[in-house]
Amino acid sequence: MPVMKTFTSLIAILFASFFAISSFAQTSATSPALATSPPDAVSAPGGQPNPQEMMKQMMEFAKLNENHKLLTDLDGNWNYTIKMWMNPDPNAPPQQSKGTASRKSVMGGRYVMMDVSGKMQMPGEDGKMKDMQFKGMGIEGYDNVKKKFVASWIDNMGTGIQFSDGTYDPATKTLTYTSELEPMPGMKMPVREVVKMTDKDHMMLEWYENHGGQEKKTMEINYTRAGKK
Repeated sequence: MPVMKTFTSLIAILFASFFAISSFAQTSATSPALATSPPDAVSAPGGQPNPQEMMKQMMEFAKLNENHKLLTDLDGNWNYTIKMWMNPDPNAPPQQSKGTASRKSVMGGRYVMMDVSGKMQMPGEDGKMKDMQFKGMGIEGYDNVKKKFVASWIDNMGTGIQFSDGTYDPATKTLTYTSELEPMPGMKMPVREVVKMTDKDHMMLEWYENHGGQEKKTMEINYTRAGKK
């Protein structure tokens, strides 16, 4: 059964880690010591990792908490409207389009997977704007080890994978992610994403790009849960 195979694989990984740590702990005192220890790591006398405590911590780090629930509470189907400021003319109106997004928890609630589809106005090979089908997929989670929210994103407009991490401000119900994109070779661009959770049925994403030290908002997406206004 797939569930049993998954459970067996997990046990195998844990035991492999246990024996690897045990072997390391039994090495000669002349072995080079680690320069730094992970936060909250427990060491045995002599500075070597304590295998039993590390095994216990690994199990603790695998547990879900309120940060994971924050993401899974957004599961469901959503409609969105998007505005994009792509014209170099600051007075030009933004391009607008609509689409749908579906969010669902995976891996027992440890992550949330989002599928996005819609149409976007993009320049074609002839330089003229035309409607193009857009597909995207994201994975979000909370890394208990790093103590940060983490995310990845792919879509049919490129071949790279965007990785980002961030924090949550409960006072403003806002997630802030940072990442770095490389749309062209050697052209690295810092990005900041701000996700404001207005309520359980509404949220907004603001996308900021940094060009030469100047940050500019280039995209805004407003999400409304399907069936709500």
